[in-house]
Amino acid sequence: MADDDKKRLEEAKKAKQAEIDRKRAEVRKRMEEASKAKKAKRGFMTPERKKKLRLLLRKKAAEELKKEQERKAAERRRIIEERCGRPKNIDDANEDAISRVCKEYHTRIAKLEDEKFDLEYIVKRKDMEISDLNNQVNDLRGKFVKPTLKKVSKYENKFAKLQKKAAEFNFRNQLKVVKKKEFTLEEEDKEAKKAEKADWAIGKK
Repeated sequence: MADDDKKRLEEAKKAKQAEIDRKRAEVRKRMEEASKAKKAKRGFMTPERKKKLRLLLRKKAAEELKKEQERKAAERRRIIEERCGRPKNIDDANEDAISRVCKEYHTRIAKLEDEKFDLEYIVKRKDMEISDLNNQVNDLRGKFVKPTLKKVSKYENKFAKLQKKAAEFNFRNQLKVVKKKEFTLEEEDKEAKKAEKADWAIGKK
C-alpha cells in the first residue's frame, strides 16, 4: 500500500510538472509570435536605419543649401556687374582715361536714375489703381471701410479741468496783495486842515 501511494504521488507530481511545462511552452510560443508580429509590423525601417537615413537627409539638405547660397551669390555678382560694370583699373591710367571712366559712370548713373523714376511712377500708379478697385469692390458689396478711431479716456476732460483750476489758483496766489488804506471823515478833515495850515505858514513867510 505504501508503495502504491508513493507511486501515485510521483505520478501526480509528474503530471503537475508536465502541465506547468506545457503552460510555459504556450506562453513562450505566444511571446515569440508577438515578437515576430511586432518585427513584421515594424517592417524594413529599423531604428538604426532610420538614424542613418536622417543623417543622410541632413547631409543632403546641407549640400543643397550650400549650392543655393552659391547660386544666389553668383546671381548677385552677375547683376552687380551688369548694372555697375566691372571695376576699372585706374592705377596706371592718365588724366584722360580717368576722365573717360568718370563720364562713363556718370552716363550710367543718369540712365539708372531715369529708370528708377519711371519704375517708381509705375508703382505709384498701380497702387492708386489697386486702391480704386478695392473701393469699388467694397461699394459693390455694401461694405464700407471704417476709419480707425482714436481711443480717448473719459477722464481726460476732467483732468484737464482740474489742471486748469490748479493753474488759476497758483496764478492768483502769486499776485501781489495790495492793502488799501481806509480813511474816515474825521481823518480826512484833519489832513485837510494840516494842508491849509502848511500853506498859510508858507505864505506868511
